Amino acid sequence: MHENDRDLLPEGLGDRLPQQAFASQTVRRAAHDVLASYGYARVETPVLEFEKALASRMAGVEVRRMFRFIDPASLRLLALRSDITAQVARIAATGLSQAPRPLRLSYSGQVVTVKGDGLDPARERLQLGAELIGADSTQAAAEIVELAIETLHAAGATGVSIDFTMPDLVDTLSAEALPLPAAHIAAVRRMLDAKDAGGLVDAGGEAYLPLLYAVGPFDHAIEQLAAFDASGALASRIAGLRTIAARVAGKARLTLDPSERHGFEYQTWFGFTIYADGVAGAMGRGGTYAILGQSGRETEPATGFSLYPDPLIDTLPGTGGEERRLFLPLGHDRTLAARQRAVGWVTVSALSESDDPLSLGCSHRLENGQAVPILV
Repeated sequence: MHENDRDLLPEGLGDRLPQQAFASQTVRRAAHDVLASYGYARVETPVLEFEKALASRMAGVEVRRMFRFIDPASLRLLALRSDITAQVARIAATGLSQAPRPLRLSYSGQVVTVKGDGLDPARERLQLGAELIGADSTQAAAEIVELAIETLHAAGATGVSIDFTMPDLVDTLSAEALPLPAAHIAAVRRMLDAKDAGGLVDAGGEAYLPLLYAVGPFDHAIEQLAAFDASGALASRIAGLRTIAARVAGKARLTLDPSERHGFEYQTWFGFTIYADGVAGAMGRGGTYAILGQSGRETEPATGFSLYPDPLIDTLPGTGGEERRLFLPLGHDRTLAARQRAVGWVTVSALSESDDPLSLGCSHRLENGQAVPILV
């Protein structure tokens, strides 16, 4: 390493200076206050696990996105977590396997990937969310969507939008209503996801073309989807989507793209992407899924969401309490200073006679037992 680059950070990693660190902590605190108010108990997971455990707990967890290395203690392959959801699933299936269901858990922490997503170079992100273990019903999905919206609002987001999808749509239709050869299913999924009408026809999915137009504002798109579903294969799912939409009506803008698959590698009948005004790209995703039980053979239904609020944090003001900073001169009354902190002051103690309260960001000075404004 050259002398002039010793302080460089790897690509996609960065520091948060005091004001943005304060904003980050504010977002996490506000989010967990909402999650706790809905009965979601917080858990914490290690940043490292055995790669096999992380990769096998839930379908769709991509090993190639993880930093991996050998553990010198066990000589087994370790991985830095790229997703906390799989770790919560492990907790539910092991340490909390006997806890009453439905089990409500929340979490937050940093996750790391080998490379960024698309145009976003970030390789370390804050992930926070909630998992409802033991249920994937319409009511469970409605609770999770409502909770995700309220969590984002509490964190400071405005103009929240929710885009619903049906991750197992092609599997459901191809089973009977619109049969497809097994070899064509993956290609039809890809073409629907890419909104490629020509490619969809070439893949043998011409009968699926109407799905490309069942998109947009929820009320319009759900009617288009219902009209397409002449066989009734999707009737229960459509009814479920209507119920969820009714529950959160007025809290967020709602859209529907039933064939969207990007980011829904392990979701089952329901998924959603969440957006906010002023934030580029998706804020997070959620939906229904299944986790492996302790034996590794049986599965358990679950519903949850994950938010990645770093872009939101970067837009928020981080005051850090500077407007209530009280300068304490040398020899101040420590008992009195403690009382000032108890009523909300942030105190900054002088370490020498040369300390300047203004340069230290203080708005007041302790004089004769009182907080006196500092005149500029």
